Amino acid sequence: MSTENSKFKDFNFAEGELLLINKPYQWTSFDVVGKIRNSLKPLKLKVGHAGTLDPLATGLLIICTGKLTKQIDTFQAEEKEYTGTMILGATTPSFDLETEVDTTFDISQITEAQIYAATNQFTGDIEQYPPAHSAVKVNGERLYVKARLGEEVELRKRFVTVPAFEITRIALPEIDFRIVCSKGTYIRSLISDFGKALNNGAYLSKLVRTRSGNFLLSNAFEVLELVNYIRSKKEEAKNQAQV
Repeated sequence: MSTENSKFKDFNFAEGELLLINKPYQWTSFDVVGKIRNSLKPLKLKVGHAGTLDPLATGLLIICTGKLTKQIDTFQAEEKEYTGTMILGATTPSFDLETEVDTTFDISQITEAQIYAATNQFTGDIEQYPPAHSAVKVNGERLYVKARLGEEVELRKRFVTVPAFEITRIALPEIDFRIVCSKGTYIRSLISDFGKALNNGAYLSKLVRTRSGNFLLSNAFEVLELVNYIRSKKEEAKNQAQV
């Protein structure tokens, strides 16, 4: 890879870098952190992410290295924006594609006007429960661990803010949307509740985080693109040292 690519710069990972990454589909957020941390070896640096994305979601993941990891909580607290697709007329236990459809509903009588109107119930300050299949910890254990074992889990209500919930396409059973929300909002829960508001069911089939605070997905690196660049710079430095 050419180091003259203007997209890249001379990083100082130890001092601290904020990296914008487009998280791949089916990767966990920790997978991304691990891939970048391994590419930096033999440097032993702190590497962390500011805001988990579910494995089936893609989009903007903020990665911090070195001294900048101390600011992760600040970045994580910022407003987020997502685009995605829901499937109306069915539900899944996980509220997304992780689990199989368990219930189906008739959607033949649902109108576009009803769909647009239903978004009004989910803007402003709202309350929601996290999905049973989520990374939230209860008594020190992740909810999804209990859910996958078939154990009952106690879900605790949380309050979140949704400044914008916009329907961008209706092609039933698919509905595309754009959501702007506060830290801690579960889009899967919001979509599940949206289906209930129509006396029906809905689950999330696609989710992309497009913004976090003032940081945009359009400015993000692909994981392997960045990792290959880091490795090329290390190899370049090694060769120069041997001259």
